[in-house]
Amino acid sequence: QVQLVESGGGLVQAGDSLRLSCAASGRTFSDYGMAWFRQAPGKEREFVASISRGGSITYYADFVRGRFTIARDNAKNTVYLQIVSLKPEDTAVYYCAATGGGNLAVRRRRSDYGYWGQGAQVTVSS
Repeated sequence: QVQLVESGGGLVQAGDSLRLSCAASGRTFSDYGMAWFRQAPGKEREFVASISRGGSITYYADFVRGRFTIARDNAKNTVYLQIVSLKPEDTAVYYCAATGGGNLAVRRRRSDYGYWGQGAQVTVSS
């Protein structure tokens, strides 16, 4: 199994930037495709971005529109989500997730990922 711990959330103002981190432990990090999801109050958890095991391939949800960047450092067993120009509608709990399966292009459902962190709250004030 792999354990995931997010950090970097908090209260920010609209227009600010923020970087979330997710530290992995327990298994070989580079064996897993990684993703970020988010869940706003009263809404379903939604896919944000994913990144391949080696970090060379990334996928994003349509709403990202260039404001989010996913990256990973396999030497540090960490995946990141950089968000710029934050908006109040970005307020959510952000989760990182891991999958041992391939073909990340089609892995955008919650059920596609077997390992989850506890989540990091991001609150954007207007």
